[in-house]
Amino acid sequence: MLQMSRRQFLKVTATSLAGSSLALMGFAPDNVLAEVRQYKLARTTETRNTCPYCSVGCGILMYGLGDGAKNATASIIHIEGDPDHPVNRGTLCPKGASLIDFIHSPNRLQHPEYRAAGSNEWKRISWDEALDRIAKRLKEDRDANFVEKTADGKTVNRWLTTGMLAASAASNEVGYLTHKVARSMGLLAFDNQARV
Repeated sequence: MLQMSRRQFLKVTATSLAGSSLALMGFAPDNVLAEVRQYKLARTTETRNTCPYCSVGCGILMYGLGDGAKNATASIIHIEGDPDHPVNRGTLCPKGASLIDFIHSPNRLQHPEYRAAGSNEWKRISWDEALDRIAKRLKEDRDANFVEKTADGKTVNRWLTTGMLAASAASNEVGYLTHKVARSMGLLAFDNQARV
């Protein structure tokens, strides 16, 4: 004979009543547990890119939500290593694995800024203004300091007052083209960040 106190009897009865009521309302735990969750990257757009940190140049896959609609703001929700990339084959170092935090950081600079000489304040400018300003300063410096011939008459065509540091995450082809552009302007002080 089963010995049960009044309190235990009420607990069993209440549990049975609640379970049968839920079953009558259509709740079936087996169906709920068997439901397949939607894959979190199913509605995202995949973009291939290169990690910006060091000179290794690991490939990354960035997944963004946002369909490009007028009032929708696209947002990157996930970053992982690119398994098809020949450099890293899907692996990322801790810095590369934390790129999502870098992208969404409130301290990330997203627009060019200019600080006038003697000023202690940075002023936001447009990309067009920044590129025009850089091109103008480069042209002024090259025109003023370009050396066509040495004192003894040798043609050298060099520009010694400005240097260039190329990006480390670029491919060999991009590095070759960057080298050609720098040398075509006469720059001698040219290096790649991968060696720094």
